[in-house]
Amino acid sequence: MCPLEHESAFFRLHRLEHRMSSGTNRAPLSEGTVMSYFSAAADLRRRWLAVLVLSAAQVMIVLDQNIVNVALPAIRDDLGLSPGNLVWTVNAYVIPFGGLLLLAGRLGDLISRKYVFLAGLALFSAASLWAGSADDQTGLLLARFVQGVGGAVTSAGLLGMVVTSLPEPRHRARAIGVFGFASAGGGALGTVVGGVLTDALSWHWIFFINVPIGVVVGVMAWRLLPVDRGVGVRAGADVVGAVLVTAGVVLGVYALINAESQGWGSAVTLGGGAVSVVLLTGFALRQRFATTPLVPTRVLRSRNVVGANLVQALMVGALFGFMFFTVLHLQQVLGFSPLIAGLAFLPAPAVIAVVSMTVAPRLMHRFGARRTTLTGLPILAAGFVMLAQVSPGLGYEVSVGPAMVVMAFGFGITMPSLMSLAMSDVAAEDSGVTSGLFNTTQQVGGAVGLAVLSTLVGARTEALRAEGVAEAAALAGGYRAAFWLGGGFVAVAWLIAGLLLRAAPAGRESRPVATPA
Repeated sequence: MCPLEHESAFFRLHRLEHRMSSGTNRAPLSEGTVMSYFSAAADLRRRWLAVLVLSAAQVMIVLDQNIVNVALPAIRDDLGLSPGNLVWTVNAYVIPFGGLLLLAGRLGDLISRKYVFLAGLALFSAASLWAGSADDQTGLLLARFVQGVGGAVTSAGLLGMVVTSLPEPRHRARAIGVFGFASAGGGALGTVVGGVLTDALSWHWIFFINVPIGVVVGVMAWRLLPVDRGVGVRAGADVVGAVLVTAGVVLGVYALINAESQGWGSAVTLGGGAVSVVLLTGFALRQRFATTPLVPTRVLRSRNVVGANLVQALMVGALFGFMFFTVLHLQQVLGFSPLIAGLAFLPAPAVIAVVSMTVAPRLMHRFGARRTTLTGLPILAAGFVMLAQVSPGLGYEVSVGPAMVVMAFGFGITMPSLMSLAMSDVAAEDSGVTSGLFNTTQQVGGAVGLAVLSTLVGARTEALRAEGVAEAAALAGGYRAAFWLGGGFVAVAWLIAGLLLRAAPAGRESRPVATPA
């Protein structure tokens, strides 16, 4: 990509020289003009390399959220974890990750997005080494918690840095497409990589693999990312707001991820949820009256920011259910091994890569991000409808495979355009917190969606068992209910997108002004 941009700059220079020399004056290009063209090409190449490095960091973080799932049985057998502690291998990462994204994004705006990103990357890599070396459950769970903190600090401001790296709309649309693939493709690849590493080496390597990646990404980011100065901690240090929102999100995520095991009517779920609502309400009130709010009200006054976050919450909630229950369907109903089930997901990242990096940018450039979003969501919903036809008698190539391709196509169109709209009305000094908000919505939406869909699957499966339906058919019936409801989530997201999202003025989609020097 970058060499092509350099080459296109060369041919633009050649055409300009030919056009000028064909005129009446036949004035040759000056040495300064020639140097400015090649300087611009080199700068563009550097910016694209920075986008690729940031996208690689996103792949690493998203992949780590899914890579552990396949290795859970091996971790349980090796460390002797109980079922409850085994679940915390995942939850110990998810809770700090979801709770700290908004605060980490704002810290990037106040201090420096580059240095906050590098600090988070170093912490995440060190915690990965710790987790891979763990030989007991206490060490593993503590390492996973620190990993979650490092992952939040690393990823909170990534989207903001991507959209400020390339100010020209056409390049920015393509950059968001690349980053969108990193976000979605990393999740789909996690299942595959986790299965391969666990089978070929050991579960320890699902964590060790992050260390060399983190070192390479860190070195490249240090060299390529421009040094930026934040507005200063004193200019925006809302300590009370930070405590309220972090505690509220952490408690909310904790209550949601335990809702299925504890029950929706349990004291843990209801009490944690109630306290979370109180804390987040207090945070919202605090932002209205604080002198230096953590989330400036000007950000939340944007219909595109609010609408894009609501649409994403519903869409990601449905997609978390798709990832989780499709893996279970492949293994428990169709009888796939964990490795084969992971490989069965490969069409998804392949389609998302092609669509998000080629089709979506062209649609956004021609029709705008809003129309592109409204086009992609119905395609995604159609994939859920197709997936809702699964049964023990239908093989992968008839049911899951085609539905996965359709869903990946719809998601590949929708996610880059949604990212563009979420950042379209945001100034550079707020890009970090807006990026953190977008990531927080993704985590909370995924947790809520998966908790609701899991409850539905459990209830529907038990009802079918009580009717005397065979085990595989009962499981498939529960998964069908989840896929139907997931399609409903996407349909509601489409309605919200039509009502709230607005086309950004020309040149302002994903517009943040140049990053402050």
